[in-house]
Amino acid sequence: MPIYEFYCPGCRRKVSVLSKSVSASSQSRCPDCGSRELKRLVTTFSYRRSTKSVWDSSGEPGTSAKADFYKDPRNIGRWTEKKFCEMGLEMPDRVKKQIEAAREGELPGEVKETL
Repeated sequence: MPIYEFYCPGCRRKVSVLSKSVSASSQSRCPDCGSRELKRLVTTFSYRRSTKSVWDSSGEPGTSAKADFYKDPRNIGRWTEKKFCEMGLEMPDRVKKQIEAAREGELPGEVKETL
């Protein structure tokens, strides 16, 4: 469902409206003053990249010349995953969980203690 943005001339505010269809936006009211005189704004859109597309554009761990390789949290742990795979070893569940947690922004306990 799209989110549309409007300008309300009555109270001079920008209003975001979640809509089930394009026509529903014409029926919207300002949540602050109740006006139906909303002016639709041109807004930007975003999209979410898949982990695979991030990895493809980042290159291989350890060989990438890109300075921002590890700025994307989805690249965290790729070197470890690659090395375990190259050695034909199964990565311990504890390590997998720590890598996934780090990708979600959760620091390992040992790192938290140093901060």
